[in-house]
Amino acid sequence: MRSLKVRFALLLGGTALLALLAAAGVLWSIRLTENVIDRTLAAQHRLELLAELSGRLAQYGFAAIESIGNPDAPPEALSVTRDRVDEALNHVDDALGNGMATSTNPADRIQYIARTRPLANVRAARAMLDRQVTLVRRESDPDRRKTAMQGALNAFGAMTGPPLSLLVEAERRSMNAGSEAAATLSHRLTAAALAAVILALAFVGVLYRSVTRPTLARIEEIRRAAGAVGSGALDTRLSVETRDELGLLVANFNRMAARLARREGRLASDRAALEDTVEARTADLRAANERLEMVDRSRRRFFADVSHELRTPLTVILGECDLAQRSAERAAGRAVDHGPVFTTIRKRAQRLKRRVEDLLRVARSESGQIELDRRSVSAVAVLGDAVDSAGSEAARRRVELVLEPGDRDIEISADPEWLRQVVESLIDNALRHATGLTRITVSLNGRDAPQGSRALITIDDDGPGFPGDGDGLFERFRREARPGEAGFGIGLALARWVVERHDGVISLGRAEHGGARVVIDLPSLDDGVASESYGAGHERIGAA
Repeated sequence: MRSLKVRFALLLGGTALLALLAAAGVLWSIRLTENVIDRTLAAQHRLELLAELSGRLAQYGFAAIESIGNPDAPPEALSVTRDRVDEALNHVDDALGNGMATSTNPADRIQYIARTRPLANVRAARAMLDRQVTLVRRESDPDRRKTAMQGALNAFGAMTGPPLSLLVEAERRSMNAGSEAAATLSHRLTAAALAAVILALAFVGVLYRSVTRPTLARIEEIRRAAGAVGSGALDTRLSVETRDELGLLVANFNRMAARLARREGRLASDRAALEDTVEARTADLRAANERLEMVDRSRRRFFADVSHELRTPLTVILGECDLAQRSAERAAGRAVDHGPVFTTIRKRAQRLKRRVEDLLRVARSESGQIELDRRSVSAVAVLGDAVDSAGSEAARRRVELVLEPGDRDIEISADPEWLRQVVESLIDNALRHATGLTRITVSLNGRDAPQGSRALITIDDDGPGFPGDGDGLFERFRREARPGEAGFGIGLALARWVVERHDGVISLGRAEHGGARVVIDLPSLDDGVASESYGAGHERIGAA
């Protein structure tokens, strides 16, 4: 069987041939129509010229009568009408000549010859009337002149009437013949158009049955097979029925489907192996996660157990210190006053108890059991407790610890123990991790915001500052490792947790002199009152 290229070439060639035949038929019909219309219009034009000639002849007759009736009339009037008659005769003669020149039909030549004879008779009648008028004008007797003129006019009418009637009738027959030819041409063109339509439909039907429909059917089979392969039916195959381009396409499609089936089998085996590997790794990760959870639970239990084990003895120590202090006060006159010693012991024991309670709060925060005891407290008092608790460590490290309470105290809604621990933890982080540290400043300031008054707690140091992206330091158990340093590594994470529970924001930055800066932004309860405990100036704890 021929290839698709040959079949489509035949299809295009047949279509082009039909188009050419249709165009030729249209042009031929247009040409015939133009000829019929031109002949009809030419006959109508000649008929109009004959009507004009008839009018000019009548005018010439009237001018002749006027010339004879008035001997004193100028001869120019008769000459003008005679020239007009000659002009009209020339127009009719030219129109007949043009019609014969554009026609190839011998019958038209015969008709032209037949029409030139009546036209010559009209010319002869005009010349004869002109001579008779000249002779009549020479007659002196009016009656004889009138009789002669009447006879001349009668002869002129007899000579011009029949030829003009013959010419007019001939042109009318030409117009009627043109109309009949146009009607006949219309019928023939209609029949030819119907025949052309029937022939074109038959040709299109043959092409559709022999070329288009089989090709579209094979393409539809290929489309359905491709959809089946796309849906996963990789065993779909097509039969190769022809040795053309579609047959080659079907063969390539079958080979592609076979390759996809083999590749799908390999992918299935690889997927099964991968699923086994993922399942094994998932089991390992699950076991490791369980071990980590066990370690985490053990760590939390350790914090809780240590806190509970240490809090009770410390309570007893504090009780004994109180008892000894009261005994020393009662025996102040008989024995040595040990009041300062017991005061120091009590202060240290309270600090140790506070640290143990801090450990217990850390353990509870990890287990989700933390509860805040929020109440109205003085921000300056909380900062003072934190600075006082960290003062001994700052002095031991020869770091100057300064509290700048500002010009007024600020009331805030907070858990004083948790907020104190946050500030103390931030100071402790600065003492532990800032290399070359000489000064830590804890300051309190107020500011107005669209949401209301705010309290700003700032902890600045003159160390190297936070390394890299400081936001990562808020992650729990994240710390910048330095040899020889100890600590829980949860200070900033715990600080952020506590500050957020107080409806505040904690942020890290850089101090004015290049050190680290931590800012705690908390909502305040009022516009602030004058500081009573720390308003007199800056408190300095530790040694530079």
